[in-house]
Amino acid sequence: MEHSLKIYNTLSRKKEVFVPLHSPHVGMYVCGPTVYGDAHLGHARPAITFDLLFRYLTFLGYKVRYVRNITDVGHLENDADEGEDKIAKKARLEQLEPMEVVQYYLNRYHKAMEALNVLPPSIEPHASGHIIEQIELVKAILENGWAYESEGSVYFDVEKYNKEYHYGKLSGRNIEDLLNTTRDLDGQSEKRNSMDFALWKKASPEHIMRWPSPWSEGFPGWHLECTAMSKKYLGEEFDIHGGGMDLIFPHHECEIAQSCASQGKDSVRYWMHNNMITINGQKMGKSLGNFITLDQFFKGDHPMLTQAYSPMTIRFFILQAHYRSTVDFSNEALQASEKGLERLMDGYQSLLKIQPSASSSVDVSGLREDCLNAMSDDLNSPIVISHLFDATRIINTVASGAATLSEADLKELKDVFSLFLFDILGLQSSSTASTESDEAYRKAVDLLLSMRMEAKKRKDWGTSDQIRDQLTAFGFEIKDTKDGFSWKLNK
Repeated sequence: MEHSLKIYNTLSRKKEVFVPLHSPHVGMYVCGPTVYGDAHLGHARPAITFDLLFRYLTFLGYKVRYVRNITDVGHLENDADEGEDKIAKKARLEQLEPMEVVQYYLNRYHKAMEALNVLPPSIEPHASGHIIEQIELVKAILENGWAYESEGSVYFDVEKYNKEYHYGKLSGRNIEDLLNTTRDLDGQSEKRNSMDFALWKKASPEHIMRWPSPWSEGFPGWHLECTAMSKKYLGEEFDIHGGGMDLIFPHHECEIAQSCASQGKDSVRYWMHNNMITINGQKMGKSLGNFITLDQFFKGDHPMLTQAYSPMTIRFFILQAHYRSTVDFSNEALQASEKGLERLMDGYQSLLKIQPSASSSVDVSGLREDCLNAMSDDLNSPIVISHLFDATRIINTVASGAATLSEADLKELKDVFSLFLFDILGLQSSSTASTESDEAYRKAVDLLLSMRMEAKKRKDWGTSDQIRDQLTAFGFEIKDTKDGFSWKLNK
């Protein structure tokens, strides 16, 4: 059965059946990080959200070109086109070249994404590598009359644009009211209106990152890069643009304006936004100083953390909530996620050891369809996880000898579990991400427990009890099953 994927379009504010522009090819652009510091939990959520979408679109048979940009120039300290470039500021403080800062944190970002099992995008363009494209875009907007030059900088004329187009249609803001209340600049700005945003900024004498342009030596505005690079790699129109909901205004609103001003139409068919991760109800972010880096989560090295959390626990924590809902950080929530993930992984390991019976006494026929329906309903990962928990209860019942599975049903359960737990949700068991030493360790424990089983058959209770007691003292939990044994190491 074919499944129609429904996704929530931020622009229309409703779920829509996804229809690709160039079937079966899908163009997807997602706003990536500004690389001037370590990735934190807030960075993990969009990465995992759109990794989930990427995986599911691929599973459905689409050929996805996934573009995720790297902002390494032009993002100033606030959205009013004021302050210092974030990367240049970091470079000045640490006495480094700006691209040294970029490369250092980009390497660390990639390492964190790999730990979270986030698949790499098809293309990862840098803003600094597409200055020519951004200059050409500014030229086009100027030629079409939607921007003006002022003292070597170029600004987008929001008031003029809003008379023909709707600036604010993505965020739902009434820009005319805002224009009326923010019109007076007291002659203190080179902008005509405070809502106008920079397309090109003239560099001050101390500014490190600068390029020649028809207007001045300077640098592109932050909003410009995504419009220029999405057009270069996905064309004038493409399917999906994603990012965090904090980017809806002004960043994505400005992108729509730039596309319409340069080519007479919006580029994007479906706008998708993940919600925030919060701490005590406040957005987690560098600007608020309340963030915890992913590396700190992995090591447990932060005053707000009571323990270290594995990358898979972090991924599972994020997937347990729908991508459009707010997630509030707490150690209790992460610990619950850790236990929940362990239950699923233990269930899968038990599933691999079950021997088929002549017939099934439990019904697993609807599991695949239930999971597909949930994923096709706007990527409802929490419902998928709940179905997998239901399946785990069935597995445990069969493993205890209280129920049976036929060979066909056992294979179906294994296939569905593997498909959704590993391929689509992107979770990994310790065996999936194991090293050779981990494998040797597991084999050694299995060997000891096999020796215990042989001792029991010989009624050598002394040896059997000694092996069990010693392993239990080391923290192992051992269970006898109808097919032999199972074990895990408790933390």
